[in-house]
Amino acid sequence: MSWFESLILGLVQGLTEFLPISSSAHLRLTAAFAGWEDPGAAFTAITQIGTEAAVLIYFRKDIAKIVSTWFRSLYTKSLRAEQDAKMGWLVIVGSVPIGVLGLLFKDQIEGPFRDLRLTATTLIVMGVVLGVADRLAARDEEGGRHRAVRERKTLRELGVRDGLIFGVCQAMALVPGVSRSGATISGGLLMGFTREAAARYSFLLAIPAVLASGGLELKHIGEGPVSWGQTIFATVIAFAVGYAVIAWFMKFITTKSFMPFVIYRILLGILLFALVSMGVLSPHAAESAG
Repeated sequence: MSWFESLILGLVQGLTEFLPISSSAHLRLTAAFAGWEDPGAAFTAITQIGTEAAVLIYFRKDIAKIVSTWFRSLYTKSLRAEQDAKMGWLVIVGSVPIGVLGLLFKDQIEGPFRDLRLTATTLIVMGVVLGVADRLAARDEEGGRHRAVRERKTLRELGVRDGLIFGVCQAMALVPGVSRSGATISGGLLMGFTREAAARYSFLLAIPAVLASGGLELKHIGEGPVSWGQTIFATVIAFAVGYAVIAWFMKFITTKSFMPFVIYRILLGILLFALVSMGVLSPHAAESAG
């Protein structure tokens, strides 16, 4: 991998990680369209540490309160009813599905799941799901202003069942094209949470999974087409761009719908299917031999 490739892939990771359009799919497609070798699952997992560092900094006050209260609640019974202590447990509970499924399907994640036909399918299907969830949320918000329907839930109403469902949604993002934020936000909206609550929990829930995944993949850097230098460079780029995207996205969702992302996902999926069907792209284009 050249330094230019690592720059572009770092930019792509930072731009797409927090948007509901799938960063893993875009890294895969960028390499395929450019005729580069697939950077692989290890590169993807490690550059995600960069974007996750952006989450840690952006939500640093929330995270510090959650971690501090959760630890103190282990030996101070009165703190166990605090929202921050509960959120600590809910993040742990929500992280279980992706941890279990990630280990069980590790070989598929690094192999068959990277087929571009599957990526195209998940882009379209999850785009439709996000569109339906977004319309339901918009209807509730509009109806709520006229006292016609129930109000949407906040994170204070998040329970263990909700956390597990969020976790299952996050685990679906092991397949490129699903999108971690897209799946968890869709799940949250379908469960009746506000856009802001669904996005915030989605970002917090990703922290343990991304850090653990990146940590496990560290030993694989250097085995394929990607060296340590280029990986670190791409990770730093992903961090800087990712921080700006989080700040923009959290403001965007308070007043705008997800429909632009829905349309983009569906059109990209259709284009990808067309290119593969016409033989312009192989379903295994740019895949690493390793």
